[in-house]
Amino acid sequence: MSFMDMLILAELENGPMCGYDAIAFIHDKFGVVVNITTVCSRLHSVEQDKLVKARIDKRRKNYTLTNKGEKTIKAIRNANSKIQKIIKDLLQGK
Repeated sequence: MSFMDMLILAELENGPMCGYDAIAFIHDKFGVVVNITTVCSRLHSVEQDKLVKARIDKRRKNYTLTNKGEKTIKAIRNANSKIQKIIKDLLQGK
């Protein structure tokens, strides 16, 4: 799973979005402009992994998290918290 996949899954917790919404989110959050082809490729990949589902609405393909996607992003957050704690403890000499 790529970093962009994780960003997209995390943002989908806030509600459905299309590829252009993902581009805007990444630009607003990180100041980086990503190509629509890259974003659509990542969305297709996480859809193939059944982490998101797509629905066409007014000529846009909107994505939402599946149960598997919700569990995956929670597992990533949990692992991140554990890693941060380990690093903190190491730096504090514990």
